[in-house]
Amino acid sequence: MPALVAIVMGSDSDLPVMTKAAEVLEEFAVDYSMHILSAHRTPDEALALARNAQAEGYKVLIAGAGMAAHLPGVLAAQTTLPVIGVPLASPTTGGVDALWSIVQMPPGVPVATVAINGAKNAAYLALEILALTDPKLQVKLAESRRAMRDEVLAKNQRLVEKGFREYTKG
Repeated sequence: MPALVAIVMGSDSDLPVMTKAAEVLEEFAVDYSMHILSAHRTPDEALALARNAQAEGYKVLIAGAGMAAHLPGVLAAQTTLPVIGVPLASPTTGGVDALWSIVQMPPGVPVATVAINGAKNAAYLALEILALTDPKLQVKLAESRRAMRDEVLAKNQRLVEKGFREYTKG
C-alpha cells in the first residue's frame, strides 16, 4: 500500500516534533513517509516531491518548518494536494515568525496551519481529510474522540472523589 501522507521537514533537528505526527498516523494505521528536504538547501528535491506527490499516491502533505518557514508554502505552490504546515519553535522567537510565515499564504495557495510545534494536530487534520473518503477511518476517529472524552470525564470523577466540588448549572 502506498504512503498516503508525506511528512516533510527541513532538518533532522525537526525530528523530535515531527515524529509526533508519525506516531498519530501509526496509531490509526495510516501509511506515511518522512523526508528531510529544505526549501533553501535542497529546492530541486523538495519541488520534485511536491510535483510528484499525487502521482506517488499521497493524499496529504505535512510540512514542518521554522524561522522563515518557506517549506510548506513552497510545497503548496507545486501541488493541489492539501498541505498542512507545522510552525516549529526556534530559540530566537519561539516560533512566532514561522507561524506568521506559514499562515500568511497568498490567495489561491493555502496552507492549513496548526499551532507552533503542533505536529500531532497536523496528523489529526490529515486523518480528518483522509476520512472524507474512508468510512473505516471515520469510525476510528469517532472512537478516538470518545476515548478522549471518557478520559477527561474519568479525571473529573477523580477530582469529585477527592472532595472537589463539581460544576453544576444554576
